[in-house]
Amino acid sequence: MRLTSLDVFRGITIAGMILVNMAGVADDVYPPLAHAEWHGCTPTDLVFPFFLFIVGVAMSFSLSKYTQENKPTSAVYWRIFRRAAILFVLGLLLNGFWNKGIWTFDLSNIRIMGVLQRISLSYLFASLAVLNLPRKGQWILAGVLLVGYWLTMMYVPVPDYGAGVLTREGNFGAYVDRLIIPQAHLYAGDGFKNLGDPEGLFSTIPAIVSVLAGYFTGEWIRKQSVQTRTSVGLALFGIGCLIVGWGWGWVFPINKKLWTSSYVVFTSGWALLLLAACYELIEVRLIKRWSKPWEIMGLNAIALFVPSVLLIKILVRTKIGTGETAPSTFNWIYQNIFASWAGTYNGSLLFALVTVLLWWAVAVLMYRQRWFLKV
Repeated sequence: MRLTSLDVFRGITIAGMILVNMAGVADDVYPPLAHAEWHGCTPTDLVFPFFLFIVGVAMSFSLSKYTQENKPTSAVYWRIFRRAAILFVLGLLLNGFWNKGIWTFDLSNIRIMGVLQRISLSYLFASLAVLNLPRKGQWILAGVLLVGYWLTMMYVPVPDYGAGVLTREGNFGAYVDRLIIPQAHLYAGDGFKNLGDPEGLFSTIPAIVSVLAGYFTGEWIRKQSVQTRTSVGLALFGIGCLIVGWGWGWVFPINKKLWTSSYVVFTSGWALLLLAACYELIEVRLIKRWSKPWEIMGLNAIALFVPSVLLIKILVRTKIGTGETAPSTFNWIYQNIFASWAGTYNGSLLFALVTVLLWWAVAVLMYRQRWFLKV
């Protein structure tokens, strides 16, 4: 069974990621297209957890044949480890490409973690849990990870900082990351200064639950008939998660960079609502014409994500002209082609939209050639 609505959901998400990645490079960007400064959640903060949620839903279909009676073979584990390893290495290559100039890959200070690395590890551990734990055990694990992460982050003291300090360098996750990963290999930007990492190892623990939430959703969908009642059920679960996540946020703030437990539940709620809308329109009502562009992008998500990030790095690191005052290629295009007549905020938005259209055209070409990159 192939869930077209999931491909559409994935396509919307990859388009959203390209949009916010490109818009976020400019100094002036509309607030919904920027991440929350620290606590809080903007539409941009939904994109990454949506990817993890989608990974989980897809897992429920790809691993459905392996039950307690039909144990997975070593070949299945090999495919899982292989996929996780490829994603992790791709993430390292992207990080290295940014390092000390475009063509320099400096192992002495390359950032270890990142977006693809988090997807890799979350997928790996969620898959192992699904294949080796009964359904009840999977739910218990998800609860233990979320509650355990909350209690640890809020009540275990960090040397020189104390307990419950949710700053970039003072939180318990950053402390654990500094113990495991040399500081030169932690994140240097966004105020972290190599003292923590927004995609760190410790904060990947609750990210595993973002994948499991998608898996539980996929398992539920597989057992339902294709009708509006299923869409309503997804929407009600989503509203419930929004309420629980919002309430939890009062004692453990919603925070993407810390991937807090409240953030996991809250963003899973939004993912359920978007999936419910796609499911109702596409699977139940068979209204599909609007969704084809998104489906085309969703079928080659990784093939679009990696080069789109590389393109941004090239535009930012290359210059038009010579000398220290020469603008980057990105700023030259942004200022002279978009901002000069549309203004800075509209210019950054238009530049990002044009970039999304560019990658959609690439996706269409790949679709027509039947080129589908699978990891």
